Amino acid sequence: MKNILFFFLLTFNLYSFDAVLSIEKDVESKATLSLLEDTTSAGSSTNHSKLFKLLLTDLKMSGHFLVDTQLRRAYFDDTLLPVELHDREYLLKYSYSRNGTELKVKLVRTADSTVVFENSYSVNVAVRYPFLAHNAIIDINKALGYEDISWMKRNILFSKYISSGKSEIWISDYTLSFSSILVRGGLNLFPKWANSNQSSFYYTSYNKHLPTLYKVDMSSGKRKKIISSQGMLVASDVSADASKILLTMAPNGQPDIYEYSVDNGSKKRLTTFRGIDVNGKYLGDESQIAFVSDRVGGANIYTKSIGSTSVSRAAHYGNDNSSCDAYGQYLLYSVREGGSNNIYLGSANSSYVRPLTSSGKNRLPRFSTDGKVILYIKKNGGKNLIGYMNLATKESALFKMQSGKIQSIDW
Repeated sequence: MKNILFFFLLTFNLYSFDAVLSIEKDVESKATLSLLEDTTSAGSSTNHSKLFKLLLTDLKMSGHFLVDTQLRRAYFDDTLLPVELHDREYLLKYSYSRNGTELKVKLVRTADSTVVFENSYSVNVAVRYPFLAHNAIIDINKALGYEDISWMKRNILFSKYISSGKSEIWISDYTLSFSSILVRGGLNLFPKWANSNQSSFYYTSYNKHLPTLYKVDMSSGKRKKIISSQGMLVASDVSADASKILLTMAPNGQPDIYEYSVDNGSKKRLTTFRGIDVNGKYLGDESQIAFVSDRVGGANIYTKSIGSTSVSRAAHYGNDNSSCDAYGQYLLYSVREGGSNNIYLGSANSSYVRPLTSSGKNRLPRFSTDGKVILYIKKNGGKNLIGYMNLATKESALFKMQSGKIQSIDW
């Protein structure tokens, strides 16, 4: 278990990161917008006020809008626009059904009352209502020609401790407004999506004599055993084509990184250090990996080519860096600084380092699939919050978990 608590390395996305971080939308370049809820069904359930707040959050996190935070109402099909809102560039009219499963939206340009975008959305059960908002704002953003924000509709997968020796695996939307248990009973850790479309996931069960890696199909709920190992067993990364998994295993006492073939079940040992090598992440074209190791004392981030014995230190700041993610040739990692943990941005190819947080306990950074947004965990007192930083627009948000302590997270 000590090795498990040591573990954590993640995946960071940085295409041209100096350029990404230098971008910040000027207030003048953001579109002004007000929301109008359909009077017909307004306030007919507790979810109606929640949906309004979700729409505000999504619009803010996109980084492309200055949004009026006042809840306003009008008839959805009324062509007359409120006089007091004529100074806005756009009005987003929406009608949310009483049963909580349908949403209609209409984006109107106030200058000429033109309907710029109109669509309807549905979910199979009302508890998934947050995805109505996420999908609508993603499409509106696209209709106006702004940068893609599809990361908003991805599912978050996390394991959280419930009590001693017990943890559950949950799925949620990015705001935690929707959440549901996927795996319960005993100690279930390190969930990892098995593919880019999130149709299945891996997790490690510590409920038998040997740690065992399972794969769960999201549509059927069926569970399949993949592999077991002594000591520890973690799926830390999956190749782009989902054919290979980077595993941390300790069959001989000390953890090393292995590459596992999904097709034939074969595995190849990638590290052989007589210490701790954990949490491998693919770099670039997947011919290299980044990983956490204690080979010079404290935990730090290293890289190596698959098949080579040469190892290079990749984190050029800090001496206790045990939480990391990689994307392309760039790295994101958490550095212990006194009583704090802060997230830094670095590169596997240079000494570039940039701090992204400045105080508190920030850990488990993960990057969105498009490399524009960072997910991380912030500990505040006894509570866990899931935080987001949009690097392209410098918007940020924190969402509080109601209970439990997050052990690992993926999206």
